[in-house]
Amino acid sequence: QVQLVESGGGLVQAGGSLRLSCAASGRTFRMYTMGWFRQGLGKEREFVAAIEWSGSRTFYADSVKGRFTIARDNAKNTVTVYLQMNSLEPEDTATYHCAGSPMYGASKSGDYTYWGQGTQVTVSS
Repeated sequence: QVQLVESGGGLVQAGGSLRLSCAASGRTFRMYTMGWFRQGLGKEREFVAAIEWSGSRTFYADSVKGRFTIARDNAKNTVTVYLQMNSLEPEDTATYHCAGSPMYGASKSGDYTYWGQGTQVTVSS
């Protein structure tokens, strides 16, 4: 059974940091591009960051470059993907979803096959 389970969300003040985690199992996620997307209230889902299967290349939305860092740990049965978020801004408030794609460097939500339920991040001003 495929599972992507996010954790680490919460309430933080502007300027603070959070680290999100995503545990992906049930597929060969070691060979997948893993990404983070977010969706704010009343907004469309948007790409945040992605990391290709080996971890050697990462991709970021312009809005988070220099503030967020994506990383992954390709363990045998479960791949864990991290999103370190620093210098958080109220505009970062959203539900953050982890996703897996068989496409290298995928940055469009339509390229992703598997999705987690999401974790809420709220940044207060």
